[in-house]
Amino acid sequence: MIPESQVTVLPNGEALADRAADWILERVLMAAGPVSLCLSGGSTPRRLYQTLARAPYRDQMPWQRIHWFWGDERFVPSKDARSNYRMVRDALLDRVGAPVGSVHPIPTDGVTLDAAVVAYERELKQSYGAQQLSPDRPLFDVTLLGLGEDGHTASLMPGTAALEERSGWVAAVVGATPEARITLTYPALESSRDVAFLVSGTAKRDMLARIRRGSADVPAARIRPVGRLHWFVDRAALPDEQ
Repeated sequence: MIPESQVTVLPNGEALADRAADWILERVLMAAGPVSLCLSGGSTPRRLYQTLARAPYRDQMPWQRIHWFWGDERFVPSKDARSNYRMVRDALLDRVGAPVGSVHPIPTDGVTLDAAVVAYERELKQSYGAQQLSPDRPLFDVTLLGLGEDGHTASLMPGTAALEERSGWVAAVVGATPEARITLTYPALESSRDVAFLVSGTAKRDMLARIRRGSADVPAARIRPVGRLHWFVDRAALPDEQ
């Protein structure tokens, strides 16, 4: 069940991107030091990233203070059109000149799937400065998530072993989609001061309705962040009863 206080309804996808951009800017500016953002792939986040790359956000965001991480990735070359990393670079990071040292993609070039999982978990732990997550010190300041038509979020796919992983921060997902994927697990995604779902379009309506009714078997519905949870939803994705 999603409390109404957590849901912001926008007229359309463009308005959703604008509101989410305002929200992210507010949170970044409120932070005194470095800020860690965990990013999502997908068409709705792409529109948000394109919005952030334009004025006025481009001119107001303290890009030098932001560190960029990814919630999941397809195990394809980093220049592949299917790569979440490439999408974010093209839509946002290259447009604003984000410092190379602050960009932390999931490795997919020249490594095996298992080695990539180990490497990214090591990088997250180095950034965090500890081997174990503490509820009072989140890994991320902001985590962006999407909602798949099958209820997945990040690459936490229905029926996969990654859904039950509670110790590792990163997991491989094989067989659920044509390409293997790498995903952050629930503990890592939930270790955030603010988690925001971005949901747009009529294709998401049925699954959003299930989540709002309290369906616990939907992977996205199982997210329980240590901080605050937000849903930015456009009217096309809103269930009919609303």
